[in-house]
Amino acid sequence: MTFNLDGQELIALNGGPHYSFTPAISLFVRCETQQEVDELWEKLCEGGEPVRCGWLKDRSGLSRQIVPTALGEMLSDPDPDRSRRVMQAMLQMIKLDIATLQRAYAGDAT
Repeated sequence: MTFNLDGQELIALNGGPHYSFTPAISLFVRCETQQEVDELWEKLCEGGEPVRCGWLKDRSGLSRQIVPTALGEMLSDPDPDRSRRVMQAMLQMIKLDIATLQRAYAGDAT
């Protein structure tokens, strides 16, 4: 099957029972708000399984990462201490939580 995503032509093949989804291919989903993260997370985990750091495997076995756009902004901060704290906070999470990431970014240990 051939399909188009945001102007990019993609081809999907049925590899049969010898090939299955692996985390080597995943969909990255950007979310603006925590509500959007929560809603997508809940829907996509239904019949699937949460992994960590915003990753989950949906009911078909496809890996997805549900990521707030704020995470990229915080991780790209020129202050290495800020971005390190955010990365450390993210590594402790299953579903990403914007408020917790923001506290880490600000240096608030509570």
